[in-house]
Amino acid sequence: MWAGFIAFVIAMLALDLGVFHRKAHAVSFKEAGAWSAVWVSLALTFNAVLWWRFGSVPGMEFLTGYLIEKSLSVDNIFVFVVIFSALKIPALYQHRVLFWGILSALVLRAVMIFAGVAMLERFHWLIYVFGAFLILTGIKLFVQRNAEEHPEDGWLMRTARRVIPSTPNFHGQHFFAVENGRRLATPLLMALLLVEASDVLFALDSIPAIFAVTRDPFIVFTSNIFAILGLRSLFFLMAGAMEKFTYLKVGLSGVLIFVGAKMALVDVVHLSPAVSLGVIALVLGASIVASLVKARHTPDDPTKLTPATKN
Repeated sequence: MWAGFIAFVIAMLALDLGVFHRKAHAVSFKEAGAWSAVWVSLALTFNAVLWWRFGSVPGMEFLTGYLIEKSLSVDNIFVFVVIFSALKIPALYQHRVLFWGILSALVLRAVMIFAGVAMLERFHWLIYVFGAFLILTGIKLFVQRNAEEHPEDGWLMRTARRVIPSTPNFHGQHFFAVENGRRLATPLLMALLLVEASDVLFALDSIPAIFAVTRDPFIVFTSNIFAILGLRSLFFLMAGAMEKFTYLKVGLSGVLIFVGAKMALVDVVHLSPAVSLGVIALVLGASIVASLVKARHTPDDPTKLTPATKN
C-alpha cells in the first residue's frame, strides 16, 4: 500500500505539471472548482477503500485526520494570498510557484511525520508537549486573528535578498534569469521561498494535531498528502473570497485547542474517532456558516480590490 500510494502521488503530480498545466495560464474559478472536486473525490474514495479493507476505526481516523489537515491548510491560503499580492506575482505564474512549493512540502512533511512517530513511540511524554503547544497555538491564532500578515518584510526575505542576487523583473515562468551577464533570482523564486517557509510553520501545527487522532504513520501520511495535493486548487477557488470567511480563524483556533486538549488528556480521557470527527466538523461548520451569514449582511465595498484582482 505504501508503494502503491507513492506511485499514485508521483503519477498525479506528473499528470498535473506535464499535461494539464504544461503551459502557464491563469487558473479560472471553474477549473479550480473541478480540480478541487477531483482531489476531494479521490480522498473520499481512498477513505472508502480503507474503511472496506481495514474496518471503521482506520476509516474514521483517516476522515478525521483529513478534515483537520484540510481545514488547517486553509490558513495557508491566507498567507499565500498575501505573498502573491505583496510580490505582485501575476496570476499566470501562481500555479507554478505553488506546484514546486507543495512538491517540497510533500517531502518535508514525510520526514516530519516519520520523525514524529518515532519520537512519540520512544518518548511518550512528548504527547503532553505537543498538546500544550497546540493549545497555545490555538490561543495565539484566536488573539491574532485580525492581525495583518507581512511575510515579504520578514527576516527570511531580507536574508534571501542579501544572500541571493535577485532582480525585480519577471522573466516568464523562470525562477532564475540572466541580466547583464549575471544569473539572478526572479520574484518567482522569492515567492517560492516564502511559500515553503510558511508551509514549514504550518506543518508544526498540523502534524502534531493529527497525532491526536492516530499514531498510524500510513494514515497520518496519506491524510496529510491528500490535503496538501488539493491545496493549490483550493487556493484558486477561495483566494478571491477569503475576506468573506470572517470567523474561519476562530474555528481553526477552536480545532487546535480541542485536539491539543485531547492530546494533553490522552491518558485520562479517551474520545472515539467518531466523537472527535463530530466535534471538529461542528466547530468548522459553525465558523463557516457564521462567516457566510455575516458576509451576506455586510455590503460589498466596490472600491476595495481583492488580492486576486490586484495581480
